[in-house]
Amino acid sequence: MLDEREFELINIVGAEIASSQRDLSRRLNLSLGMTNMLLRRLIAKGYIRIRQLNQKKIDYILTPEGFKEKMRKSVKYTLKTINSIGLIKERFKALLKELYEKGERKFLILGESDLASLIEVAVRELSLKDCHVERIKDLPSNGADGTILVCQEDVFDKIPAQKKVDLIHELAKGHNFLN
Repeated sequence: MLDEREFELINIVGAEIASSQRDLSRRLNLSLGMTNMLLRRLIAKGYIRIRQLNQKKIDYILTPEGFKEKMRKSVKYTLKTINSIGLIKERFKALLKELYEKGERKFLILGESDLASLIEVAVRELSLKDCHVERIKDLPSNGADGTILVCQEDVFDKIPAQKKVDLIHELAKGHNFLN
C-alpha cells in the first residue's frame, strides 16, 4: 500500500516529468534525503527500477508492478471521490427539502463552479413542485427575490442581508443551513 508521497512520486516518475533526484525533490517539495529514502523504498517494493545512463546520470523507471499499483490507487481514489460527491449531493437535497418545507419556492444559485452544477442536479432529482431555480453569475444590483444559494468563496458577506445560504461553509459545518 502506497502512502500519499509515494503515490505522488510514482505519478511523477510514471509521467517522466523529472529527470534527477533533485528534480523529484523540487516537484515533491521534499528534502533530497527524504526523496532518496522514498525512491529506495519504492525500489525495494519493486515499483521503480533504476537505469544507469552514464557514470553520473540515472533514470528512474516505473515497473509493471508500479503501474499496477498506480492504477489500483487511482481507481480507489476515484471511487472514494465519487462516493463523497454522492454524499454531498444528498446533503444538498436535504437542505433544499428543508428550505422548501419552510416555504421557500425560489432559489438563486450564485456561482459558476462544479458545486453550483451539483446543486442543480440535486434540485432536479427532488422534483419540487412550484419551485423556481435560476443560476446567476452575479447578484442583481437591486437585490434578489428568493433564497440565494452561494456556491463561491469570499462573496457571502458582500450579499445584502436577505435569505442566503453559504453552501461551502454549511457543507463544512453540517447543520442549520438557513442564515
